Amino acid sequence: MMVLTTREKEILNRLQNDFPLTVAPYKDIGAAMGISEEEVIKTIHRLKEAGIIRRIGAVFDSPAMGFASTLCAMQVPEDKLERAAVMINQHKGVTHNYLRDNSVFNLWFTVTAPSRQELEEIMTELERESGLEIHRMPTKKAYKIKAVFEIGE
Repeated sequence: MMVLTTREKEILNRLQNDFPLTVAPYKDIGAAMGISEEEVIKTIHRLKEAGIIRRIGAVFDSPAMGFASTLCAMQVPEDKLERAAVMINQHKGVTHNYLRDNSVFNLWFTVTAPSRQELEEIMTELERESGLEIHRMPTKKAYKIKAVFEIGE
């Protein structure tokens, strides 16, 4: 486990909670912290290499944009798990894909598409490619869609 410095923690918090929507966001983060843009970028690269940061990007409210999504669960035999995960991950609408300990379903993922019809086409294709049934659990009501991991001292 990597022990984070105070500076790394502050950069992580700013990336999550106060990302500047400017031409030079890393320069602005550095200026607010009293460090250079180069130091911010080097720190981010180091945190990515360590696996602390997976990606930096926008998170959109897909239903507000007219998109459809669903949580999916599959029961995949252990000898087919790796192949199934790779196949699922090849679809650009897949946002999460997890192996879980569960007596019935062991592979859980989410899929988002521009329309309900396109979502169903993706699901049908995934079932055809895998030879397995996908259990669809579309959202009825969203209670929380944001995760912020406040990095304290």
